[in-house]
Amino acid sequence: TLDLTDRKDPCFVKFSEVEKMANMQAEINEVQPLLLSVYTQLSTLQFYFIGKKCEILQDMNRHLEAVLKEKRTLRKMLIKPRCQESLPIEAAFHKYVVELLAEAVTFIENLESHLQTVRSIPQIPSVMKNMGTALRKTEMLVMELEELADQILKWSKLQKDVCSD
Repeated sequence: TLDLTDRKDPCFVKFSEVEKMANMQAEINEVQPLLLSVYTQLSTLQFYFIGKKCEILQDMNRHLEAVLKEKRTLRKMLIKPRCQESLPIEAAFHKYVVELLAEAVTFIENLESHLQTVRSIPQIPSVMKNMGTALRKTEMLVMELEELADQILKWSKLQKDVCSD
């Protein structure tokens, strides 16, 4: 008859609840150190990468500060023409510098003719056409000159024949 009623005693119900709570607390106690170790590792990695980024930014900042300190000097260097500065040349290279200067003078002397040649490039087709026309006219004049020379020779021969008669 007791089994038919299927009532649970309140003391056993409390006991099972306390047991469940104890199991949960044990699980929490097991998981909590794991979570704490994962959290510390993540925060350690995070601090490592933050430290690296901080170092990079500090290097960049130092570089920019140096550039700003040298701003006036850099501006003067950029404004000042470089050709007014004399560059020291080792004695072993003086011979080559003299040769280079001689070639530079020769180039400057020939520069005008080179520029004139470059300027005339677009006019080459019309110049070629004019040369073709001039060549044909010259050939015509040569043919006329040959005919005239033949006529002069014939006239000269006739004059010799007339004089000899």
